[in-house]
Amino acid sequence: MSLYKKIIYILVLVIAVYLAFLYGKAESNFGSVSISSAQTTTSFAGLDEVKALIDSKFISWKATYTPPTAKDLEYGIIRGYVDAYKDPYTVYFPPVEAQQFAQNVKGSFGGVGMEVGNNKDKLITVIAPLKSSPAEKAGVKAGDILTSVDDKDISGMSVEQAVGLIRGEIGTKVTFKVYRPSTKENKTFTIERAEIKIPTIDTETKNGVFVIHLYNFSAEAPEMFRKALVEFTKTNSKYLMIDLRGNPGGYLESAVQIGSYFLPQGAVIVEEKGNKEYGENVHRSLGYSGIDSSKVKIGVLVDEGSASASEILAGALKDHKIATILGQKSFGKGSVQEFVNLANGGALKVTVATWYTPNGISITKDGVTPNIELKRSTSTTAVSELNSATLKLKTIK
Repeated sequence: MSLYKKIIYILVLVIAVYLAFLYGKAESNFGSVSISSAQTTTSFAGLDEVKALIDSKFISWKATYTPPTAKDLEYGIIRGYVDAYKDPYTVYFPPVEAQQFAQNVKGSFGGVGMEVGNNKDKLITVIAPLKSSPAEKAGVKAGDILTSVDDKDISGMSVEQAVGLIRGEIGTKVTFKVYRPSTKENKTFTIERAEIKIPTIDTETKNGVFVIHLYNFSAEAPEMFRKALVEFTKTNSKYLMIDLRGNPGGYLESAVQIGSYFLPQGAVIVEEKGNKEYGENVHRSLGYSGIDSSKVKIGVLVDEGSASASEILAGALKDHKIATILGQKSFGKGSVQEFVNLANGGALKVTVATWYTPNGISITKDGVTPNIELKRSTSTTAVSELNSATLKLKTIK
């Protein structure tokens, strides 16, 4: 039985047993039920006792109170089981949330334009505001920790639940509060939702350095990157900067294809390591005809908003000594998730593997550490930082 089938089987069995008890149809108590997996054996005797205590003792202190429905209890049990694995990227979606998640990944939407995820303390954190988005214009920064949305405390919520609160009808406003660790400030933002279309790439020349700003690893990114490289070769510049600041990632295949413009065929770009069933998968360069790093100085600019596929590309170019990494340490999002539709209409997003750079560095644990750190201050801007990075690239021997 596959890993995914096991997970679905376990969840369905938990639901069936609990609902049978709930409606008084169980002929035996949870003490006689156990679920075995490759890792654990879980007894449900405690659930039997807790239900009996709540049924006999609980009274709500709220002025208005609606008891949980059977479906609420069902979803709560599943969430509890999933949350026990303590992985911020493994998430259960009830049916309505599953539909919303599927819609959100299809294209444009009404929102404020910022990528969020869980930091290592499982707090919902801004990975990066998107270029020219309402969030960026309002002053939202990478690293901001969200604390509430429209006065709703989001502690304990999944990223997807919080995103569901932030997104909404275009033209309406949303208010959210953040804590900014870099300045120890609490800030409140009220932003009008707009149609968010994620940008991909643009170019410029700074201090004689050709700069490719790559904002995400979409399916179209490799071809757009190829055209940018053609543009670069026409400038006769000997300096190339790939700006991945605030790039939250995207498709793994796009990172592999872009890396293939710099690495010889067969060179390792990233390695996936899963459990015994998933196994290991090494992604290698396709060896595209691209840039000769012996004739061009290449820099990659990263920050704490560079995540996922950004870290794959930066890590590969760093480990193979193709490029110099400048900026701040990257976000550290190096895990692979699979989205599985469930029989009850819900869905499970489950972590199935983790990513490692060619030198075996865990992206999730260590992120990508720059060769040259660019320290930020309150006066640092995106433009001033890029100016500093390009000047430093030209001085590297």
